[in-house]
Amino acid sequence: MKHKKSHYHLLADIGNTRMHLFDGKSVIHLSVDEAIGRYAAQKVYYISVNHAVQARIQEETQWENISNKVHLLGEYETMGVDRRALCLSHDDGIFIDAGSAITVDKVCGGYYEGGWIMPGLEAMRRAYASISPVLDIVPDTTVELMRLPRTTAQQISYGIIAPIKALVERESGDLPIYVTGGDGARIASLFSDAIFDESLIFRGLKRAMDRDLTSMTMR
Repeated sequence: MKHKKSHYHLLADIGNTRMHLFDGKSVIHLSVDEAIGRYAAQKVYYISVNHAVQARIQEETQWENISNKVHLLGEYETMGVDRRALCLSHDDGIFIDAGSAITVDKVCGGYYEGGWIMPGLEAMRRAYASISPVLDIVPDTTVELMRLPRTTAQQISYGIIAPIKALVERESGDLPIYVTGGDGARIASLFSDAIFDESLIFRGLKRAMDRDLTSMTMR
């Protein structure tokens, strides 16, 4: 019995350290070397913030860069394509990508209102460690935030986690909070109703591609 061939295109988000692929069901995390070795001959539609691998992709694969198809109402000129895609996944919400950096963006009615960028949890850990080995503490997202902590480890965690939580809650209001990224599950745990979803960027990419296809058929 022959299996039906899937018509879902492989989508890829190439970051600074890893590459993430979506087959319509699950997200696969690979190094660039692993991804090219496995999928070079397949049709992959991708976005990338890693300019260093662009030439290699063009030489060794059949992949297509769709960054120029990903647009968001209200976007600013230098806004990363991964953030634009993330914000396209839903018309309303606070969108958090918790990776090597933590980006937070606000979208209302499909229009980009603005956002902010801060170091990721690992970058913050390294920053403390560079001051003193005594301060080399892995941030604890379960730290008590209702009262001031009384140990060094808790105070470091408090200093990292409390500002993230406070800023997001100040901006979110009644908006849903969507979270993705390598530390996304940890950040989502700070909020009682946050939605952690690894596929958010890819759902935004699919939406952008569908819009582009509709635009082409209407010409």
